[in-house]
This record gives sequence, C-alpha cells and structure tokens, in this order.
Amino acid sequence: MIKTKAFPDQFLWGGATAANQYEGAYDADGKKLSAADVLAGGKSGELRNLTYRKADGKTGEICAFSLGDFPENAYPDVIEGAFYPNHTGSDFYHHYKEDIALFAEMGFKCYRMSIAWSRIFPNGDDPLPNEKGLAFYDQVIEELLKYHIEPVITLSHYEVPLELTKKWNSWADRRTISCFERYCKTLFERYKGKVKYWITFNEINTIVFTGWLSAGVISADRQTLEQAAYHQMLASARVVRLAHEMDSDYQVGCMLAYTPSYPYSCKPYDVLGNIKYQDQTLFFGDVMMRGYYPSYKQRELERENIKLRTEDGDGEILRLGTADYVAISYYMSAVFSTTGDQMETTSGNMSTSYKNPYLKTSEWGWQIDPIGLRISLNELYERYQKPIFIVENGLGAKDQIEKDGSIRDNYRIEYLRKHIEQIGEAIYVDGVDVMGYTPWGCIDLVSASTGQMSKRYGFIYVDCDDQGNGTFERRKKLSFEWYKRVIQSNGEIL
Repeated sequence: MIKTKAFPDQFLWGGATAANQYEGAYDADGKKLSAADVLAGGKSGELRNLTYRKADGKTGEICAFSLGDFPENAYPDVIEGAFYPNHTGSDFYHHYKEDIALFAEMGFKCYRMSIAWSRIFPNGDDPLPNEKGLAFYDQVIEELLKYHIEPVITLSHYEVPLELTKKWNSWADRRTISCFERYCKTLFERYKGKVKYWITFNEINTIVFTGWLSAGVISADRQTLEQAAYHQMLASARVVRLAHEMDSDYQVGCMLAYTPSYPYSCKPYDVLGNIKYQDQTLFFGDVMMRGYYPSYKQRELERENIKLRTEDGDGEILRLGTADYVAISYYMSAVFSTTGDQMETTSGNMSTSYKNPYLKTSEWGWQIDPIGLRISLNELYERYQKPIFIVENGLGAKDQIEKDGSIRDNYRIEYLRKHIEQIGEAIYVDGVDVMGYTPWGCIDLVSASTGQMSKRYGFIYVDCDDQGNGTFERRKKLSFEWYKRVIQSNGEIL
C-alpha cells in the first residue's frame, strides 16, 4: 500500500462529466439541438463529422475539426441514417439518482458537471427560460446536496444552442454575449445558496483547434476564430462581474486545456519556439486572469493583419472581470521542435505532438506524463498566483469485463495514482495552491473527439457500445474502490 502525506483538509475530491457527452435525452422536455447534437460518431476512432443539410435538401458531412470547405447555402442539421452518440450519451437524464448515489458511495466532495444551455434557452436567445429544463437541474442539484456533494458547474461545455449558429454564426457575432449573460443570470439566481463554484467556458483555448465544438462557429478562418474568442472572453468577464454582484460567495473560474510542452533540444530556436507555442494557450489565461490582451498577442495579431472589432469600454470589462481561479484539464505533455518534419508524431487532446522518447503512451497515443502535471501546476501558479483546480485528468482505455463480472482496470489506477502523487508534490514541496481534483469521465461517457464509448475513463462502467446499444446498466470497476479509499484517506493512501 502506497502512503503519502494527506492533502489539505478542504481539498475537493470528486469527478467530472459534461452534459452533451453524458446526459442523453437530447430533445426531451423542450430542449433543442446544440452544436454537439449534430456531430456524428467517428469511424474506428477517427475524428467526428459535422452533418449538414443544403438549401436544396441534399445532405453531407465534414470533419468537425476542419471546416474550411463547409458548403455554401448549407446549415448544420441532424440527417437520416447518421448515428449521433450524444443523443443517448450514458443516459444520465434517467439515471441521475443512481449515478449520484454511486458518486456519494465513493465519497465525492464535489462533482463537476455542465448545464446544457439549449435545455434552458432552447434557441439561445429566448426571452424566458424553459422551466422543464430548469426543473431537471433542480432535481440533480438537490440530489447532490442531499449527499453533501458540492456542485461545480460549467456554464458552456461544447454545447452552444444550434439556433444561434443558424442566426448569426454563434460566437462570431457579438450578440451572443448578451444571450450568454441572460442564461448565466438565470442560473445564478436559481441556484444562489446551492452552488458556489462555476466555470464559464470549458477549455476555451480549444477554439484554435475546433471553432465548431468550442464555439459553434462555422469557419476555419483565423479572423473569425479570433473574433469569436474575443467575444467569449468578454462574455466571461461580464459573467464573472455579474456573479460577484449577485453573490459574494460565488467563485468563478476560467478553464484551459493545458498541455505543457518541452523544447526537443537546447537549441535556442527550439527553446524560443516552444515559448511561442505555449503562448497560444497561455494567452487565454492571461486575458481571463490578468484582464488584458498581452503585448505578444497584440503583436501577433498585427503581423497576421487581424483587426478585432471592439467597442468602447471593452478594456474595462476585461480588467474588472478576472476569474477567481484557474481550472485546467491535463492529460498529456507535448514536444516542440523547429526541425519536426523528420520526427515521429503522436496523438493528443484535440492535437498532435512530436513523440517524447522518454514517455509511454496510452492506447490512443496520448503521452503519459505525471511529472508534466506538477510542472504545469508550478507554471500556472507562478504566472497567476491564484488557486488551481484540476477539473479533468484521466486515462481513456478499452475495459474488459472478466468472466466473474469484474473489471480490473489496474492501468487506470496506476495512471491516476502517479498523477495524484505529483499533485501532492506540487502542494507540499512547491507550495502550489491546488483546490481540488475531479478525474474526467468518473463514469463512462461519449468521447468528445471521436464519439466512442469504448474509450472509457470511468470508475463506473456503463453498458453501452459505440453504436449506442446496451442496457445502460452501471457496474463498479476495480478503480471504484481504489478511488473511494483515496478520498477516505484524503490522498494519504494511494
């Protein structure tokens, strides 16, 4: 039995999911389509396609991560014959009491979830919210509180209402800011005294990889994506101020998909290039935590001849709306090289990287680097001097049910154990203020990038395959009891 120093008394142990990958019931009780609901499942682990319908009725699909050739006179839509994994997810909508009871059995102190915007405001710009949608989340939150589990709610997690895309290309248009603010105000009022921790946008920096998934924007054009990112960061700042005005106890975080990178060599151009590479992610954190566009980003936009459309007062909005904490997803590290054309590459979280010869990889090619998490925590804490919340971390793997019905996912336990060890080192050796840890997909759910269910992360197995077939029965994995012991010992017994 591995023993370490116990974590701080108020440390938030828990797990994380997202509505569009987990809830199912995509059209129930007044909900309309979101950007995620028109993503067909990938084939054999390939990236997912966005399906569309043309004005003449013809249909087609295009890779959701590369929309440069999206047809004119077409709009995203559900088409007959395509399979949409998000439509059923893990069916949390009908299993939430059972699932939350299992989270409570593991001892969760918190649960990071998201609320589906299109379940509350089906068209995105509705004048009044959908009460049936709110009623569902009322029940979920009450169930969490019954077990003394703190809700941590992401306000926008890859599920922009599709109608906003059809009306004005979603976040590419400034009008979406007021729609988002109305939605957030509704939730802040509804759950005052029940929810303390909020996150504005999930992995906001992924807009550079996928404007569709992150922002519901049909474009691969740099000008359009930079404008959409600007609108999201303005919206985040306005929402942070709104939350603080409505309840002084509210804590609102920004969230980054954080993948630290190493220069391949000590060659100065590799080192300098790696700094510039990391700026692509840190820029979002700099704006949301410091309150202004950094000089390196301003110069980059000038070089690329990108002119953001701004309004008087925007600078003040960004300055006064900085986030209270930094939330991150961490799965892997990357390598940067200026001579990479002859180097081997490997997969990553919505990106690719040059292969690090010192690291092992997962079944999906993601580089496993626990020390990289400690490095990340140090870098971010030194940069922003605000608490860090690890809201995603985990290992996607194909789990096997044994003849006796058990699922012996020792590989997952080993992955998580090593990462938790490094969190402890960051806290007690390096002095980093870490708020909590919520492993991703604490219960099996649909993969965001490929739509697969077979790429499993959870402590709890869900009987559903990549085609959406199954009983949806829940089954504990070996990691369930392991994580329960970790929480009971407050991280002392790993």
